[in-house]
Amino acid sequence: MSKDLPISDDARLDRRARRAWIAFALLAVAICAATLHVVGLYGRASALSALETQGRTDANLKVALLRAVLERPRALPLLLSRDRDVEEALSDPSPDRSGALSRKLEDLVAGTNASVLYVIGTDGVAISASNWREATSFVGSDYAFRRYFSGAMQTGTAEHFALGSVSKRPGLYISHRVGPASKPLGVVVVKMEFDQLESDWRDALRPAFVVDGNHVVLITSIPSWRFMTTETLPPENLSAIRESLQFGDAPLLPLPFQPVQSLSAGASIIQATTPGNRTAGYLRIAVPVASTDWSFQYLLPVDAPVASAMREARLIAALALLLVMAVAAIWLRRRQAASMLIVRQQMAREELERRVSERTRDLSLARDSLQAEIANHRATEARLQVIQQDLVHANRLAILGQVAAGVAHEINQPLATIRAYADNSRVFLERQQPKPVVENLELIAGLTDRIGTITEDLKALARRGRTAPEPIDLRDVIDGALMLLRSRFTGRLEMLRIEPIPEGTKVMGNRLRLEQVFINLFQNALEAVEAQENGKVRVTTEVSPGGIAVAVADNGPGIAAEILDTLFEPFNSSKEKGLGLGLVISKDIVTDYGGHIGVESGAAGTRFTVELKKATD
Repeated sequence: MSKDLPISDDARLDRRARRAWIAFALLAVAICAATLHVVGLYGRASALSALETQGRTDANLKVALLRAVLERPRALPLLLSRDRDVEEALSDPSPDRSGALSRKLEDLVAGTNASVLYVIGTDGVAISASNWREATSFVGSDYAFRRYFSGAMQTGTAEHFALGSVSKRPGLYISHRVGPASKPLGVVVVKMEFDQLESDWRDALRPAFVVDGNHVVLITSIPSWRFMTTETLPPENLSAIRESLQFGDAPLLPLPFQPVQSLSAGASIIQATTPGNRTAGYLRIAVPVASTDWSFQYLLPVDAPVASAMREARLIAALALLLVMAVAAIWLRRRQAASMLIVRQQMAREELERRVSERTRDLSLARDSLQAEIANHRATEARLQVIQQDLVHANRLAILGQVAAGVAHEINQPLATIRAYADNSRVFLERQQPKPVVENLELIAGLTDRIGTITEDLKALARRGRTAPEPIDLRDVIDGALMLLRSRFTGRLEMLRIEPIPEGTKVMGNRLRLEQVFINLFQNALEAVEAQENGKVRVTTEVSPGGIAVAVADNGPGIAAEILDTLFEPFNSSKEKGLGLGLVISKDIVTDYGGHIGVESGAAGTRFTVELKKATD
């Protein structure tokens, strides 16, 4: 606190601060307790909702599997009720017919999921059965008291779950009457047991069972729960079940369930005691089984998931409360130290202004330095462009010196021919024959045009500067390069083989500059193979939608690896008298027109590829 305040004011402020902190602590405790309680309820509800969704999904899958298991054997009684052997055995129940039918039923049951197949006469006594070889054979047993027999005799079909009176094994009995209702011959029955299904349910480690319309457990993953009830049976129903011996002498006691909470239709929370006297909370899901009066019930443990969800929700809430309380405490502390904060903020503003001023000055100096550096870069770039132009011109003049002898040779031959035509013309004039003279003069004019073309190409080659790209015929470029190399390699141009170029193949560039590129490439290739007896240079052209690629390949000794890596750098040459500028300038020319030049070299020779933009009409 400020030292300028009186002592009484300091004490008053201290007491006020203490009271504020005590009130804050009590409020924080109350808020935390209420929030954790509400969040715990929310976490429990969320966990139960997620468990219910999961349980219904699992229960529906298990019901679908149960229905599939039920549907498979239902067709057997119907098919057998129309079988001729069954009808004949019921019409004439002789030992031979009954035995033959038993063997047939034995073969049929081996290929199905049914437990037993048997045929009952109108008196309720079984005449044939698939288990006729076993000690618990149904043959000769009286089943007139069974509902599946009386029901089939009356309505044609019946289904009944019961404990076997002979085998003492529970199962579902599906029956179908043989013969018309007016003159029945008997009943065909298939018994289906659910041992495999119950084993699969036990592997899932979650209690699952099926109850009938009387709430009696028929099929269950916990054997001790079989024939127990989910609800207390009325005395009349209990008496009827015992008289029918449907479940033998089972006591039909209620399951050890205690209802806790109802969630929704078919879902509730119960306390259940499983084998081993372990009592725990379970989510009970009930799903009806279609085409029957059964109900599938599924139990999911809830104690651990609910406790985990509540613990997680409360942990998140505690962290959030901790953050909120920390923020509130900081706010309260800042309120108490408002005067000090004002001073510190003022000092911080002054410090910030000082740093901003220093930073602004540094940025200004950096900007000036950057601008000077940019100006230097631009000047350097301008100088480089001038030097590049000079290098191109120097290379062009170097080539000019090399082709001068060839040009002189090209001009000497037309001049000699012109002299011969002139002498002939004088002779024809003396003979008063003007027609041959006119023909000779026309030939002389053509030869002078040729000399003019040669000299113009020579002068254009010596010019300085770049020209804008334009569509040019690739064949004219190649022919121009060959013309200037013809005298330089007299007698050796047969080593240069140029594959035919498609007519109308045009690229973007300048004819004279591109001629300079191919002069360099052809000259280098011919010089590489001139010392070889079978030296060859092959020029191929590949036209694609994106561009045109010209390949110059020789079978010379190749380029050394140390030179190949820096082949397109200035003053790097494998020739003793080479300047190392030809390929550098060639690459610059090709790049100027949006192309690319590449090289591959090895012991088998060297291949340069020039990729140029294709001219569009």
